Amino acid sequence: MGDLSRAIVSEMSYTVVLVSYRALPGRIDEALAAIGTLIAAVRAVESDCGGITLLQDAGDPTHIRLVERWTSQEVFLGTHMRQPHIQAFIQSASSFLTGPPDITFWRQVSDT
Repeated sequence: MGDLSRAIVSEMSYTVVLVSYRALPGRIDEALAAIGTLIAAVRAVESDCGGITLLQDAGDPTHIRLVERWTSQEVFLGTHMRQPHIQAFIQSASSFLTGPPDITFWRQVSDT
């Protein structure tokens, strides 16, 4: 298998995690800043994370979504969720989010 084929197979073996947040009205900038700081911490110390994309709904800026890639759902729910930076974020989130996020797990079947 060539390098490109190996990279495609590797990329498609990730678990895709969609995390949807709702920011409190008037706290959108605070929510985005806190989530950005969290993403930076995850990228810096969690090698099982294959990337995180931060999205904001163009029609409803209180709706924030993360598209994350992880080596497995078990790693996301286990090791990742026990990290100090995740626990600190959870503890502070009620000051800028309406409640806990909606989290769903997906598997990529195609990239076309």
